[in-house]
Amino acid sequence: MSQPMPPRVQTLEQVFAEIGRTRMRDVPVQNPEVHVQALGFLADPDDAEMLLGVLITPWFMNLVRLPTRTFFPGNKLLAIGKKAIRLAGNQSFEFVGAFEPDLGAFEVCSLFSPMFLFANHAAAADTANEILNLLRTPVKPAASIAQTPPSRRGFLFGRGTEPGRAQA
Repeated sequence: MSQPMPPRVQTLEQVFAEIGRTRMRDVPVQNPEVHVQALGFLADPDDAEMLLGVLITPWFMNLVRLPTRTFFPGNKLLAIGKKAIRLAGNQSFEFVGAFEPDLGAFEVCSLFSPMFLFANHAAAADTANEILNLLRTPVKPAASIAQTPPSRRGFLFGRGTEPGRAQA
């Protein structure tokens, strides 16, 4: 059973569904097979006042940093149109400050726009979920490198360090 959506995320979905019905209604960059959905919003481990997830609309898919309460632009969040590099999981992305009167300030990073690449909403949602899974998967440490440096001869002839033999 899935957890209920936080009220701020419900508001995000409602605001963009209304934008789709009004400001974007007849704009031809929309994929009619895709609808508005907010997916995977969880608390940002580095900032308890931020939720991170993906917003899918018929005209874009964005990674969104959404505050847990209403903020105005420039008050903890980027000013409208301003850009900054933010961490999402173990990756850095360029986010842009945004504002909607019924939602307040938030930050977005474009993943796809327009949405014609997707045959249907399920394909868009699967892609969004995979992106979130990748961002939330801990990075495995690189394989350890041998502690003993190779001998010059071993290095030159591609043999590395030969245990028990004198270094050249």
